[in-house]
Amino acid sequence: MTRNILLSLTVAQKKIAIGSFLGWSLDGYDIVLMLLVIPSISQLFFPSEDHIFSILATFASYTVTLIMRPLGSVIFGIYGDKFGRKKSMIITILGFSIATFAVGLLPTYAVVGVLAPIFLISVRLIQGIFAGGEWGSGAVLTIESIPKQKRGLLSGFLQSGFSFGFLLAAISFQIITILFPGNLFEEIGWRMLFFTGIIPGFVALFVRLSMDESPLWVKKNKESKLEKTPLRSIVLGKIHRKEFLLCAAIMTGLVYMYHGSISVLPTYLGQFGSFEKKEIALIMIYATASSWIGMIVTGWLSQKIGRKKSMLIFVSASILVSIPLATMILDNVYGLIFYVIVFAFVVSTASGPIPAYFSERFPTQIRNSAAGFSYNAGLIFGSWSPLIALYLMSGVPKPMIPVALGINIIIGSIILIIPTLLSRETRDIDL
Repeated sequence: MTRNILLSLTVAQKKIAIGSFLGWSLDGYDIVLMLLVIPSISQLFFPSEDHIFSILATFASYTVTLIMRPLGSVIFGIYGDKFGRKKSMIITILGFSIATFAVGLLPTYAVVGVLAPIFLISVRLIQGIFAGGEWGSGAVLTIESIPKQKRGLLSGFLQSGFSFGFLLAAISFQIITILFPGNLFEEIGWRMLFFTGIIPGFVALFVRLSMDESPLWVKKNKESKLEKTPLRSIVLGKIHRKEFLLCAAIMTGLVYMYHGSISVLPTYLGQFGSFEKKEIALIMIYATASSWIGMIVTGWLSQKIGRKKSMLIFVSASILVSIPLATMILDNVYGLIFYVIVFAFVVSTASGPIPAYFSERFPTQIRNSAAGFSYNAGLIFGSWSPLIALYLMSGVPKPMIPVALGINIIIGSIILIIPTLLSRETRDIDL
């Protein structure tokens, strides 16, 4: 399906789609690396007799990356609207890749004391800014460069890059845990994981240097019709402000669901279940592969029945299955992998249509800023989902832990349903 669509694109369109996909994959790669190593490095940066406190503190440093992204989306969104999507994408992938690599160089608490968590948080802050500009430029450039009838599937393909990055990270994690078993992982293995992040970053940079600029942006630039103050138009303009607020609310629900399910899954399995590192790595490979495919499916479906309907179908299903499947996964019942695949496919993939859906709601002059800021604004509240999930699960008896996780997912589902119902359908509009 995706292969046929990619084959039907021109060489220039393929470069844009693949370059955007790779950048978003690096984002997913970095995110899951942090999530996978949290149980192992929490005592290295936030040592405490209370193991849960150390994990929560390390999760907070991860959350910092997410909540800094709106600032990055504003900075690089404005830059992309004024100077071009391609230039913005080259800067963000460079900064993001170097920051990921830098995490592997950080000294631990045993070496530099309280400076260790300060250094970790500082690097994650910088990384969050570059990451915030990554999605908006790539999504907009891709959607602006392809035919209308292919937007849905390419939207799902682009959005699935995040889960593809998750998949690569889960595979890398499994390899590293084999090469660096036991205490070796805490000593050097986790660092090797972050060092590998430079590889997809440079591959994405190589592709981006050779791809074309958005034809719609080039046209507006030649006509001198670019917006001088795109952020003001988005936040204060009556027309675009409503769209921005609805998009931000939609993303709050999507982020809350995704990070409250897939992102928290390694800690859910390791802290509350009886799973070893190797088992968790294998489970995450299946979960992220399922999520990767699911986003492509929801994007494709959105081209058939509309962006809103495809999202609402999956989010409604999430409400029904989250608690039963969370219970079966934690109990490690027969057919565990099947339940993990279904859980990931249903709960984490409603965002497939988002690159197209958000790009279709704003004009070219402010599209980079508006789509990117809307997307990342959802992280301000939605990114707290893993911490809320851990808090809920830590405060209930063991039999209620899956219920607590499921309720947290349902909260995200409700947040998503309301603004989606209030939004307009955009599948058939011309950019």
